[in-house]
Amino acid sequence: MDAISLLTDLAKRPSESAARLKEHAPPEMLNEHPGDHDNSMAWLLWHTGREIDEQVSELSGRETVWTAQGFDERFGLELEPHELGYGHNPERARSIVVDDVELLFEHLDAVIAAELEYIGTLTEADLDDVVDENWDPPVTRGARLVSVSEDALEHLGQAMYITGMKPTAQG
Repeated sequence: MDAISLLTDLAKRPSESAARLKEHAPPEMLNEHPGDHDNSMAWLLWHTGREIDEQVSELSGRETVWTAQGFDERFGLELEPHELGYGHNPERARSIVVDDVELLFEHLDAVIAAELEYIGTLTEADLDDVVDENWDPPVTRGARLVSVSEDALEHLGQAMYITGMKPTAQG
């Protein structure tokens, strides 16, 4: 298997996890804060889509799906254009309230589709391009794409864990 095929397979994995999660994501638990944690299931799903979107947009030079497809307006959250949840303080994280489970998964599907489309434009040589010199060693395009999917899978796993908890009245 070549590297592009491998990255394509990896980029599809969050969609597969999200499909399983969708079957078990009770809408009444979307905005719960299990263990009084600041990140709800809604925040985790929103952030997963946003982190994929922002990073792929940066790599591809394309507009984010968030704005290009109107998700920024559809979600109705008061956010900065490129806000993705990284570094949210407790109050800001708790301000991400989404009651529409379908919208969360639609956004996630759209950003993964954009990621797959972008990967389809790459050659194996493109994967060696250094895209971030702020790390030691510098980050290549291939390494960044791996980390995008890894982060998405971790957050989807956290959301799946929440589905096994009982809803509370406190939210």
